Amino acid sequence: MAHHRHHTRTDLARIAADVMRERGLAPEFPSDVQHQLQAIAGPAPVQGKDIADLRHLPWCSIDNDDSRDLDQLSASEVLPGGAVKILVAVADVDALVHKDSAIDRHACQNTTSVYTGARIFPMLPERLSTDLSSLNQDEDRLALVTAMVFNPDASLAGSTVMHACVRNKAQLAYDAIAAWLDGTGELPAAAAAIDGLDAQLRTQDAVAQQLRARRREQGALEFETFQPRAVFDGEEVVDIVEQPHNRARQLIEELMIATNGCNAHFLSSKGGMALRRVVRSPERWQRIVDVARDKGVELPARPDARALEAFLAREHRRDPLRFPDLSLVIVKLMGRGEYVLEKPDGDPIGHFGLAVRDYTHSTAPNRRYPDLITSRLIKAALAHQHPPYSPSELDHLAQHCTQQEDAAQKVERRVRKSEAALVLERRIGEHFDGIVTGADPQSTWVRTFAPP
Repeated sequence: MAHHRHHTRTDLARIAADVMRERGLAPEFPSDVQHQLQAIAGPAPVQGKDIADLRHLPWCSIDNDDSRDLDQLSASEVLPGGAVKILVAVADVDALVHKDSAIDRHACQNTTSVYTGARIFPMLPERLSTDLSSLNQDEDRLALVTAMVFNPDASLAGSTVMHACVRNKAQLAYDAIAAWLDGTGELPAAAAAIDGLDAQLRTQDAVAQQLRARRREQGALEFETFQPRAVFDGEEVVDIVEQPHNRARQLIEELMIATNGCNAHFLSSKGGMALRRVVRSPERWQRIVDVARDKGVELPARPDARALEAFLAREHRRDPLRFPDLSLVIVKLMGRGEYVLEKPDGDPIGHFGLAVRDYTHSTAPNRRYPDLITSRLIKAALAHQHPPYSPSELDHLAQHCTQQEDAAQKVERRVRKSEAALVLERRIGEHFDGIVTGADPQSTWVRTFAPP
């Protein structure tokens, strides 16, 4: 029997780079980016006029175990009467990456970091995204801080945005914090070392759970889709594991959704333009109605997020085994998110899936270009300056960012398929339990219960 050479991490990285080029994305940084990078001496200076010094607050980051590009920190304070103040700090990447510079032009071409198991293709050079503009532990960094006050029922009492200097006191990871919140693990040492951080994390978790419940009441959609992650042993793909959506991820997700909403509101309150993140009311709603009818549920004739969420919640309880497959069908029928220019007198389109009307992307400027654009718009508004973009520029960028995000997702999907094929290559002839999720005359789609 002939022996086939197993494809390696290097092969997968090459596949990813090739698909990126096909899709109009640049896998490597050009030489002018390297030249500009060499001229950056260090992190942006943190003192200056109109920069608040918030380094004393017990800031912490919660991210993936292996994350090195830390975009945001959080801190909180319980106020008299039961209200809670939550502050979210987002790295001021613009302080080092100026508009129309070589680094900015490359970031603008790709508009996003591309994450594959074999290799990460960062939007910004790693010296910036994982060091000089990353909110790393025990480093002073410039940030845009959104301070939000929530009433005891988690309704928003008010918010402010400011330019500030911050210092990450504890770099934490999702899985360890989730285990601690669930009572199945110890408080990580980095958190235990900071006086009162445990209580702050409990406070933020409680508010996040309330925010999540409020959004669901308003029709925010809860999906469950499979998040596969390849495991490598040296050069070889040896397994594919599921990335759990745990309580710590929910905590950060809710704080980021709230921050994005407040930042969108801030820009509109200043009479400025904004790059909004929207999911339009589904054009293929009738197809969604048909899917629900097959399950014995009658949805309204017009798009209705609350009715759709009630249907999804019912199906999750009734048939949790098949719910991820139903989620995928509905997600595809809803259509993708997109970026749009919103002018001061415009009527917001809103975000159908999140059940919010004011929404922008602003919390990940190291890895997502729309967030960098938004930070520039916020900084201009704070300084009472004209926005650094014209309406036509922003309109073009909105379309470009939507297109490139779609291209990046296609690259990531293509590599995930290759990873799955490599894992299964060694297991031809074995039997697996699974569910048939779709079929046509040419193909049958099957989801195995546990990745082999």
